[in-house]
Amino acid sequence: MDLNYSPQYEAFRAEVREFLKTHSKSAPGGFGVSRPGGNVLAWQKLLIAHGYAARTIPKEYGGFGAEPDILKSRIIAEEFAAAKVPMGMASQGISMFVPTLLEMGTEEQKQKYIKPTLNGEIIWCQGYSEPGSGSDLASLQTKATEDGDDFIINGQKIWTSTAKQSDMIFCLVRTEPDAPKHEGISYLIFSMKTPGIEVRPLVTMTGHAEFNEVFFTDVRVPKTQIVGARGQGWFVANATLKHERGMLGDPNQAGARLREIIDLMHKETLDGERLIDNPLFRDRLVQLQSRVLAMQFHGLRLLTASAKKEDAGLARLIVKLQGCEINHQLAALAIDALGELGVLYGDSPHLRAYGSWQHRYMFDLGLIIGGGTAQIQKNIISERGLNMPREPKTVKA
Repeated sequence: MDLNYSPQYEAFRAEVREFLKTHSKSAPGGFGVSRPGGNVLAWQKLLIAHGYAARTIPKEYGGFGAEPDILKSRIIAEEFAAAKVPMGMASQGISMFVPTLLEMGTEEQKQKYIKPTLNGEIIWCQGYSEPGSGSDLASLQTKATEDGDDFIINGQKIWTSTAKQSDMIFCLVRTEPDAPKHEGISYLIFSMKTPGIEVRPLVTMTGHAEFNEVFFTDVRVPKTQIVGARGQGWFVANATLKHERGMLGDPNQAGARLREIIDLMHKETLDGERLIDNPLFRDRLVQLQSRVLAMQFHGLRLLTASAKKEDAGLARLIVKLQGCEINHQLAALAIDALGELGVLYGDSPHLRAYGSWQHRYMFDLGLIIGGGTAQIQKNIISERGLNMPREPKTVKA
């Protein structure tokens, strides 16, 4: 078996390296969760123009328009990680809404929303979870009543990431009150500046308002603002959830984090000895490194299935559970490796990496719950992937 890259792919790797050598100094330090600044937007457009972001999205919608190529995608990820340069923006709009719209949106919706979303000019948030409808999302109660050509929406969403910064929302709303709960939902898109929307930030244990609760009071939305068919929002929502799990379980993100930890363990010392030379820490690192590598090869399997337009089945279902747990364990290793410095938070002059490891450790713990809890993910894997029987429902007295 020859695992070497052909001359064609080695030439492509050289092209990526030359791009990074020429442009890496203009790359932003990070993207954060706020509205992207001018340098981030410029970087995103530069990446799209060269095919390093939005690579396979058609040109008519603002992408690069390349044919799917698993090896080229892998080379791009490897070279950007090795150069410690951020790849394209990943967000609810770009990573979740755009592929959903490509699959199920109208031509008018694709033309209107995809390009500005890819360029970071429209920021989206996701209106799914509600205070009483988290794990059982189909029981959501935010409802829409008809008024001529419009829906009038009333209700509440919670755990809405970036709602404070967003321009638009893709939102699940019950439009058919008499239909079974999975069949009476529509997938609506509308502006966050629409009258009647109130956003209240929720401060998490990171000390920052990572999420929000959103209230809708007589919010008027045109009936044309539906993705997919009316009452078929559950079907559309599951397509978005598929892409959300892929975003949360991104192997490139885990690979970049692993590289950061390796650098940290080469620099930090314990009793005069580098942490990378400490057998206990090195053993933990190698175990996690093997899992990250497995995750990256699993990502290639998913890319292959996508390129062949095949359903990856069980392979797709494990991504979110695997990715979120590995990312949290990587952050935990960094915290432990830092010793007493690992418990610092805030404005201490002894912080390493501006406290990013402490923030990641706490935020990633939340992500094991968010986007479908680990327990829900395991149920999905067992029931849909392994065809195991559903847990019996308790009989109400």
